[in-house]
Amino acid sequence: MTDKRRPYSSVIVDGLAQTPSRAMLRAVGFGDDDFKKPQIGIASTWSMVTPCNMHINELADHAEAGANAAGAKAVVFNTITVSDGISMGTPGMRYSLVSREVICDSIETVVAGQGFDGVVTIGGCDKNMPACVMAMLRLNRPSVFVYGGTIKPGAERRDIVSVFEAVGQRAAGTIDDAQLIAVEKTAIPGPGSCGGMYTANTMASAIEALGLSLPNSSAQEAVSSDKKEDCERAGAAVMRMIETDLKPSDIVSKKSFENAITVVIALGGSTNAVLHLLAMAQCAGIDITLDDFTTIGQRVPVLADVKPSGKYLMSELIEIGGIQPLMKMLLDRGLLHGDVMTCTGQTMAENLADVQPYPESQDIVHAFENPVKKDSHLRILYGNLAPEGAVAKISGKEGLSFTGTARCFNSEEEALKAILDGQIEKGTVIVIRYEGPKGGPGMREMLSPTSAIMGAGLGKDVALITDGRFSGGSHGFVIGHVTPEAAVGGPIGLLQDGDTITIDAETNALTVDVDQAEMQHRRSTWAMEKETPNRGVLAKYARLVSSASLGAVTDGDQ
Repeated sequence: MTDKRRPYSSVIVDGLAQTPSRAMLRAVGFGDDDFKKPQIGIASTWSMVTPCNMHINELADHAEAGANAAGAKAVVFNTITVSDGISMGTPGMRYSLVSREVICDSIETVVAGQGFDGVVTIGGCDKNMPACVMAMLRLNRPSVFVYGGTIKPGAERRDIVSVFEAVGQRAAGTIDDAQLIAVEKTAIPGPGSCGGMYTANTMASAIEALGLSLPNSSAQEAVSSDKKEDCERAGAAVMRMIETDLKPSDIVSKKSFENAITVVIALGGSTNAVLHLLAMAQCAGIDITLDDFTTIGQRVPVLADVKPSGKYLMSELIEIGGIQPLMKMLLDRGLLHGDVMTCTGQTMAENLADVQPYPESQDIVHAFENPVKKDSHLRILYGNLAPEGAVAKISGKEGLSFTGTARCFNSEEEALKAILDGQIEKGTVIVIRYEGPKGGPGMREMLSPTSAIMGAGLGKDVALITDGRFSGGSHGFVIGHVTPEAAVGGPIGLLQDGDTITIDAETNALTVDVDQAEMQHRRSTWAMEKETPNRGVLAKYARLVSSASLGAVTDGDQ
């Protein structure tokens, strides 16, 4: 019979037939007593590919120590990551969203293949974070996610988006080469994820609200004693979960996903949260759709004045208490479900019971009476340009509607060149297509074009729509995830230069002023205008991936 605390590892290491397994494990540090302990896998996304993850090997060591001290035998293993910030604007960015699936698959493969009884996953960059959670949900073994932590601010409160926007400023002639290189050299001072409420910090907050990371894990700097302690506590927490048989399926629910969406909205978080939460829900078998973001967004305001559209960095939010006081505000207002279970073994309400409010002097998180925006900045748009939906991030600072003339590009590179060459006039709606999950393939982020627009001073005068997606650092009048995408014959692929496009964030509409008969005529003559790979991981991804409106997953019903 298997040990109830070791339902998976006992199959691997117990008994005469498993003597070879024990022999192999002795070589990697197992002693006699270790074979009797629950095994906890520590999934590390360490890599020198990016500053977001360059410190996670040390954090994995702390998680290992915490698990071992609690009576488990921890085993550290690694998986890949790619850097969005480095590959942005290049063909390499096509592999970013693909990596989410690869990382998820790899964690599932190692944990199931090695028979670990529990898991700590540690992520530090946009795609490896939801990938970690997707694997946890698929495996459904006692597990905790740890966020690698945010980066410290650069000189003059600079961050990676400062660099992208400086490129646009240099192209527009508002800064010189010396100023550009000064930004380049000072924006990224060391380890940690990008410093605003971009995708990494957004997803860390969402995962904490989901109940799958320990309280305050989302709001600690990468280089800090708090983060090391968080890792040690996570290792111990998984051992407690093993003892009580507390699994992700006991934690995640429709209510917990609604909590995650609520926190993302209150923080003014990234549009990528829509894509990732849909994918995570699919892995958990929970019915979350685009329309849930609209329903929740009608009652939840944006309260945090954080970058990219606001003033403050994540490190400054950490200084006043992180997201726990915000969650307590939402709970007290009746906007958060307090009865959901969390990985602590307590409910959300119990976790938040003793949380103190923000200091009265702070102006980072606004009161409900004075919100940054009275309802959600994440708008799900429909219309004859997006019959299956599109996702906009509208802070209100750029206005709530935009009508302009289409300028169509069949790749991000074509659009960026036109922006940097000064070819985009006020009143233009830039259309970037064939960048969706299948058409990219890989659904690249459009941070380079949006930053170039802002750097050129066109943020209020130009809109951009795409079947690709946006970095959490993008801001302005930008609409992504337009579905169906161009590569499958979606309306965005039928647009022509000069078409009049209207974006309305109040009625949640994305439309083109072209009648149905003309659109049908264009469809009859449409042909895919881009070659896509026929082998390798991108080709495999393009064959398997679902629509962005379903989370762009590769393991569900297509």
